[in-house]
Amino acid sequence: MDAIFEHFAQAYNGQKGYGPDGYDLANTIRPQAPTDDPARFYNFLRSSNTYSIQTDLRYKLQYNPDLKLDKKEASAWIEVFTSFYKFVSVLLTAEEAQNAGRAKEADWSGVYEGWRDVVNSLYKGYQSNVFAAWTVPCLYVAGKYLRVFAIKADDKTASQRDSRLASRAIQEEDAFSPDSKHEKLEDAARQINRIFGLCISDRESRKWALYYTANLLFKTYFKLGSISLSKNILRSLRASTADMPPLSAYPNAHRVTFKYYCGVIHFLEEDYATAEEYLTEAYDECRIDMPGDGGARKKNMELILMYLIPTRLLTAHKLPTHQLLAPYPRLASLFNPISTSIRSANLSAFNAAMEAGEDEFVKRRIYLTLERGRDIILRNIFRKVFIAGGFEEAKEGGGPATRRTRVPVREFAAALQMAGAEVGDGDGGVDGDEVECLIANAIYKKLMKGYIARERGIVVLSKAGAFPGTGI
Repeated sequence: MDAIFEHFAQAYNGQKGYGPDGYDLANTIRPQAPTDDPARFYNFLRSSNTYSIQTDLRYKLQYNPDLKLDKKEASAWIEVFTSFYKFVSVLLTAEEAQNAGRAKEADWSGVYEGWRDVVNSLYKGYQSNVFAAWTVPCLYVAGKYLRVFAIKADDKTASQRDSRLASRAIQEEDAFSPDSKHEKLEDAARQINRIFGLCISDRESRKWALYYTANLLFKTYFKLGSISLSKNILRSLRASTADMPPLSAYPNAHRVTFKYYCGVIHFLEEDYATAEEYLTEAYDECRIDMPGDGGARKKNMELILMYLIPTRLLTAHKLPTHQLLAPYPRLASLFNPISTSIRSANLSAFNAAMEAGEDEFVKRRIYLTLERGRDIILRNIFRKVFIAGGFEEAKEGGGPATRRTRVPVREFAAALQMAGAEVGDGDGGVDGDEVECLIANAIYKKLMKGYIARERGIVVLSKAGAFPGTGI
């Protein structure tokens, strides 16, 4: 027990010349023993028992000469560490079973319930304004591991459910069963939402935990597939802007994560302009200022690029370079084939690239957005036909030659067939209506300027900027 409370006193009092350290204080309740003291939890558990723990804690906190806690704050911390003591007992039992190969005996639901009690004790302390502003990182630890243990508990429940199903020859699943596959995670979302409400209702100290807690909620809602609930968080933040410090005043890690999730939410709503703004800011801040080891930064940038690349494809028709993707082998394997096929206007290669990455694209919900790259390929095919048509002499006055602007539909049809487009009529010929439909769509989407003269079987293109944004 001494190690934990020596650590607590050191963090609370601060080192010489420095004030108290909230992040170090949060480490005293982090459910993970420090590397330099792996037996800390075992020693803590053996130093007392469930009957005398509160008395022992009172001597360590309220009557400790190295700490100057008033009675109210001491009582609040005693409640937190009493819950933490009970939690440690359940955690160590579960970890021992897991490490001994007896995973079925590991009670992760019990671990989650125990940690939730710790979180509730902390919540009460902040709700009654007992804990000072600098202790806010304790809320970070509380919310983070609430989510971690909820996922572990749900995974354990799911594996037990699968085992029961596998042991029976026939099993009818009750469509109206109240059991949820994410029961603990859904409960964790509710608990984290309570913390978010606690932070957003405060006008001073707890505001600094606001974006960290919002990010935890985003992660949890995305895991649950309830992304629409994230909009409630954004609405609450917008409504409280006047009472909050500016986003730029928060830690960089909080800002980058928040902007990433805002970008993804707008991406899924097909608001690509706003998504690009958020994702670009997240990428730039992560690339330049993001603290932490290179591995974590690289992973974060990869997550951002997963959505920024298809966003830029739609908003600016920009493709990632090989140089950009080189540090990210997984992204390179997914996006390089797509980029190459679009640049070369090869529909067959594009179809193959989309099929190869389909599972990941669907999982990330970017498949339909990338599918719109097909429009850019068609634009590039039509543009090549236009360029290949060359120039024609001016009709009057001997002026400079101009590009041919009247292009037969059959030339577009031939180019589409060479690129692998499915425009055949099934009898070895070309389906003219299908070709005209593709041209009409390109004109409608403002990828090319002109009109179809059906009676003459030609496409009349604009003399100036026939293919906007391409220099032609």
